[in-house]
Amino acid sequence: MSSYIKVGENIINTDFMYSKTHEWVAIKESPARIGISDYAQRNLHDLVYAELPKVGSQFKKGEVLCTLESIKAVAEVYAPVDCTVLEVNSALLDKPELINKDPYGEGWLVKVKIEGGTDSLMTPESYANFIREL
Repeated sequence: MSSYIKVGENIINTDFMYSKTHEWVAIKESPARIGISDYAQRNLHDLVYAELPKVGSQFKKGEVLCTLESIKAVAEVYAPVDCTVLEVNSALLDKPELINKDPYGEGWLVKVKIEGGTDSLMTPESYANFIREL
């Protein structure tokens, strides 16, 4: 069962690692899942479209993994690690609002094989401190 850290209105899942660009990685899972943090989905507000990568696509940490569109903005989601996409959350194609409703559960973006680049990920506690300063 997951536990959480609350920072203001934002929830941080303590099972995941985080990037400075607000993506989370479930590195303890195989394959690993990637999504955006509660902080990120709150800033985007109502998501209306998700453009997901193709299965088999390879990304280096920091490259654009996918694009999310809300009623107020388009945001790029960056690969938080070097990875190969094994599966995409096709439910988001019809219901991108799942990211807003459940960013750490049904709103995951992709499942990946991690190839490297995990050294710069933040612990949940470090990420909590990071967003407190934003």
